[in-house]
Amino acid sequence: MAFMPGSEWLGRFDAVLLEGVVYDKRAGLVSVHHLATSVPESVFVMFQLTFAIITPALIAGAFAERMRFAAMLAFMALWSLLVYAPVAHWVWEPTGWLARMGMLDFAGGTVVHVNAGIAGLVCAWMLGRRLGFGQEPLMPSNLGYTMMGASLLWVGWMGFNGGSAGAADGRAGMALLVTQIGAASATLAWMAAEWVVRGTPTLLGLCSGAVAGLVAITPASGFVEPKSAMLIGLLAGVGCYWGATGLKRLLGADDSLDVFGVHGVGGTIGALMTGVLASPTVGGVSGSLQSQAAGVVATLVYSGVMTALILWVVDQVVGLRVSRQQEIDGLDLSLHGERVE
Repeated sequence: MAFMPGSEWLGRFDAVLLEGVVYDKRAGLVSVHHLATSVPESVFVMFQLTFAIITPALIAGAFAERMRFAAMLAFMALWSLLVYAPVAHWVWEPTGWLARMGMLDFAGGTVVHVNAGIAGLVCAWMLGRRLGFGQEPLMPSNLGYTMMGASLLWVGWMGFNGGSAGAADGRAGMALLVTQIGAASATLAWMAAEWVVRGTPTLLGLCSGAVAGLVAITPASGFVEPKSAMLIGLLAGVGCYWGATGLKRLLGADDSLDVFGVHGVGGTIGALMTGVLASPTVGGVSGSLQSQAAGVVATLVYSGVMTALILWVVDQVVGLRVSRQQEIDGLDLSLHGERVE
């Protein structure tokens, strides 16, 4: 659905159940995909599955502590097929309409982050606020875990962005370099913004800034030079800080982990700046702000509407939100019979 040639909207179904993905040692036959001819197709499949897995996982951060487990399973399956796959086809498969328009997205700024960001916002709106939201502090339970998670993300992101080159070559190396620069710049920018506005820099803010930078550099990582990566990171640090604070209050959504404020806003900043800063000396193409904006808007509208529709259907069938008592008891205990200390 996502990576087979087909119409402008969706790929053909020739590869259902991975038909055609082969390795025949005796015949010396190893299939390759037309988007990654330097690696076996099995590697390309597994690599793209990591993107397909992480995107709905990001959405879960927006509705943390509120959705029923059965509802989450149904929502994630439907969303992956009806939202993620089509958007991935539009942007990454050459026959997709946004790809034909010239939209650039090296490793998922629009396909993953804008897509997940708006879906998370819709989830937060439709599920409502957590108990106690706005009335009592809902602080992270363990900042040490937050720091470890952000560090693992930072390292893992190198695989996403560098691997999107499809080869261990100079472009992959540049993608790694600008990813590091963008993330570091955004980390410092978020910390500075928080320091100025709140009077204190925080570890939570530092980690959020790092993720914001990683998000924003993602679409640009195979297209921009180091100095451009620094600019993208600085803009993302300040922009996503506003997205996670001022914009969040303006929208009135209990987006638990700032999925829209960090991924939605950061992905938008990165996508638009890719259109401005893409260098032909890095990726061989120039960017178009018009094409980038069209892709962002199309993703926001399609993902937002489809997410709301899927949530409504799931709510009618199994119900979306846990009971008040289940939320008080905690979902680990009330839904799974387990306790996490």
